[in-house]
Amino acid sequence: MNRLGSKSGHLQSVIEIGETDRVFILTGAGISAESGLATFRGAGGLWRNHRIEEVASPQAWRRDPVTVWEFYSQRRRAALAAQPNPGHLALARLEDILGDRLFLCTQNVDDLHERAGSRGAAHMHGELFKSRCDTCDRTPFEDRNTYEPPDGIPHCGCGGWIRPHICWFGEVPFEMDRIARALDECTLFLAVGTSGVVEPAASFAARTRANARTVYIGPEEPTNSYAFAEAYLGKAGELLPGLFHCAGASRRTTG
Repeated sequence: MNRLGSKSGHLQSVIEIGETDRVFILTGAGISAESGLATFRGAGGLWRNHRIEEVASPQAWRRDPVTVWEFYSQRRRAALAAQPNPGHLALARLEDILGDRLFLCTQNVDDLHERAGSRGAAHMHGELFKSRCDTCDRTPFEDRNTYEPPDGIPHCGCGGWIRPHICWFGEVPFEMDRIARALDECTLFLAVGTSGVVEPAASFAARTRANARTVYIGPEEPTNSYAFAEAYLGKAGELLPGLFHCAGASRRTTG
């Protein structure tokens, strides 16, 4: 992997985007961490001495839905208090330039991309501020409420429990057909702040490398570094603003 950046954030190159390029951007927990949101894997995968799998799985939901909702209520409060950082803003501005030639896929469940101005992001692991019924086929709905003791678990009109609209461990990620089409069409693949551990996202770069330029942006090399031709090492909020030059645009994008 050709390292084109540094942890100090001083760029040695710029990413050129041609007039026919199609860009796929995958973001992970690292970009949200720069807005102050916890990366539970980086913190040892623990919450109140629970392994994350113990509060983020179908088994946990069946065993103790109250604790599951406590966990996600805490996450909702933290996400509401966070603000988009320059990395989120730079990606939103890049989308303004490229339009539908940019596909944003995020492993994050917060809404920081949307609040920065991004539109139509594919949230493959779900959305923190949506809930759904665990029994009927009711469409997932916007929900910014918190559900903690002494409040009870919310119920649907059908009688089923309302659960967070999150892809838990052991469940199939959302929007995979849409994501697969975008991966097959892209000519430039960028991963931002991802660990390269969680599947299926960890395999996206390898899937595209035969037909696309693969670039990693983050504080340190990911586990799947072999799949990237280039790496810009540093914080997304420092590297993304000014990193891209789009053909036909008068200047680099700014954050």
